Amino acid sequence: MEFVLQNTELKSYLDSHKYDFEEMLLNQAVTVRDKIDEILRIGDIDLINNAHKLVSYVIDGKSEELKKFARQEGIAWATHSLTLSFKLEWVQAIRRTLWRYVEMYNEYKGSNNFENFFHVEKQINNGIDQFLNAFFINYSTYKDSLLLAQRQLVENLSVPIIPITQATAILPLIGSIDSFRAQILEEKVLTEISRLQIQTLIMDLSGIAEIEDDIADHLTRIINGTTLMGCKTVITGLRAEVVRKIVNLGIVFDPGTATLGSLQQALNKYI
Repeated sequence: MEFVLQNTELKSYLDSHKYDFEEMLLNQAVTVRDKIDEILRIGDIDLINNAHKLVSYVIDGKSEELKKFARQEGIAWATHSLTLSFKLEWVQAIRRTLWRYVEMYNEYKGSNNFENFFHVEKQINNGIDQFLNAFFINYSTYKDSLLLAQRQLVENLSVPIIPITQATAILPLIGSIDSFRAQILEEKVLTEISRLQIQTLIMDLSGIAEIEDDIADHLTRIINGTTLMGCKTVITGLRAEVVRKIVNLGIVFDPGTATLGSLQQALNKYI
């Protein structure tokens, strides 16, 4: 008898041994076995049903469906930050289990014909490799896009310039400012001043409890840069400890920079 992988008899054989297949698969993927319920809860990903779907696509040689399925899986795993080592272990367990059942099916049919072995090997292994390749490409691509979106969100939150009139805006700075955030401030503030045609920028520092030496230098450059762009900077809410640090560092703001005790005072004066 000549063994043909696409034969519907093989699928019928797998269907009739569905639960035995699942048990063997779970024994092959020891680490993942304990995570199945957790992955279902976190990402709504049913690993058991998806294993049957992958096997079906591989046996039927449905390349396009396989790629689409891999894309969906890659995006889902990236979205929920699921561990890639679990996915790799799971798919390799599916490969081993499928091969074992192909062997069992061949024994069941009483076939010793190995003429089609290389065709069988190529279709099974290439199909699963194709799935893994598409999965990892889509996982990586989507993960990168998520990281970029998160970084852009952080940047926007780090530089919350709020226009209050056509020519005046407020930049409230809250929390700690590290070198990364200071660099974003320096780049974004000047860009937004140009884009929004801001003439007066009220920089409220009441939310900053302390400031590092190099960060104070960044703020000085920002203030001086806004002046060069024809924008008046008004600093409000400087705390005593921040003022002492500025004085001790010998930092001198641009002569055109105004300072007021509170944001409310600046609003009363400039709005």
